[in-house]
Amino acid sequence: MSDATTDASIDASTDASIDASTDASTDPVLVLADRARAASHGLAQATRATKDAALHAMADALLERAGQVLEANADDVRRAEQDGTPEGIVDRLRLSTERLEAMAQGLRDVAGLPDPVGEVVRGGTLANGLEMRQVRVPFGVVAMVYEARPNVTADAAGICLKSGNAVLLRGSSSAAVSNAAIVEVLRDAAAGAGLDPDVVQLVPADSRESVTTLMRARGRVDVLIPRGGAGLIRSVVEGSTVPVIETGVGNCHVYVDRAADLDKALAVVLNAKTHRPSVCNAAETLLVHADLADTFLPRVVAALQEAGVTVHGDPTTAALPGVVPATDDDWDTEYLTLDLAVGVVGSIDAAIDHVRRHSSAHSEAILTEDQSAARRFVAAVDSAAVLVNASTRFTDGGELGFGAEIGISTQKLHARGPMGLPEMTSTKYVVTGDGHVR
Repeated sequence: MSDATTDASIDASTDASIDASTDASTDPVLVLADRARAASHGLAQATRATKDAALHAMADALLERAGQVLEANADDVRRAEQDGTPEGIVDRLRLSTERLEAMAQGLRDVAGLPDPVGEVVRGGTLANGLEMRQVRVPFGVVAMVYEARPNVTADAAGICLKSGNAVLLRGSSSAAVSNAAIVEVLRDAAAGAGLDPDVVQLVPADSRESVTTLMRARGRVDVLIPRGGAGLIRSVVEGSTVPVIETGVGNCHVYVDRAADLDKALAVVLNAKTHRPSVCNAAETLLVHADLADTFLPRVVAALQEAGVTVHGDPTTAALPGVVPATDDDWDTEYLTLDLAVGVVGSIDAAIDHVRRHSSAHSEAILTEDQSAARRFVAAVDSAAVLVNASTRFTDGGELGFGAEIGISTQKLHARGPMGLPEMTSTKYVVTGDGHVR
């Protein structure tokens, strides 16, 4: 999920290149990567019982040491507020007892999920008698580069551990104290459960060079996942020699069709925008069918304004009281705040065309009681998630039953949408014969 802070971003034009032959002793990040590689070998062979016990121990430790974590987080929040950080970003940074409990529950939820390692994707006996199985295996070492949100630290650690991957966590400097406290707790719990604590490690966030090193650590890092603002993601995708799973920003749309149930539509729009505006699955654009311009549009705008939302409207919407005229940039903006672009469209085709031109391919929703309209929207909109009569806030690994997610991918290769345990594995082929020769 994206973020407006950019302190984790890097210069994609850097010429430095790091390969497996580089002397790790010269770079602390490579030292961490080599330790992760060593730890990953044992983790890949760990039983589900061992991994689940470690996850439960991590969850318990987060709550038992909540005071330590919250005190560290308070330092980060205080510094962010003193620096004039926008409230939406501060909200993503801030932890509370409730959010710590949710982090712990996320770890327990992951423990309750099937272990993907060893799952047979396909297989059978060939005509020549060879037995062939394609099975899921861990990547090995996963690096995460992310901004602000310290809850990602626990989510990523839990998903990587359960899927058999060691993880290198490089958060932003804005959350450095929080992340250090959380990783200390998680490492202690992992060690207490019999795992090498180096399956979870924190990469220093005091310079951008650490991101560049991870990007170029091909041979030491198997997969790199950037999770944050557009600048960070673009820099990593364009500059990395390590394979990247791209997560995307969320310019999410809600379209209210002429056949919508207006009471349902009002509730969904308010939830999609105001439930937690600082996250990537919050709605940023509302499109309303022209047949509803005289009835539903004034109603939904008034409700949004009452909830504290600043509405940026097209000419029809801007004629309503308190609406700010929308600029061309508003239709492409991921606000992450209580702001919403609102426009009137003449047809479902016009709504689809608008989404195609402005969407970041994250999540789009249609509100309608017309099943043919719903089917048309679902078929025509090419985003990672398309929702019918439901809030965009449901594009979330936890809400979809995957446990805590490691990110939401907007690319089309390997993984798309919320990435849970299966998406954090690769596969290998196991072929068994009886002296077979070709």
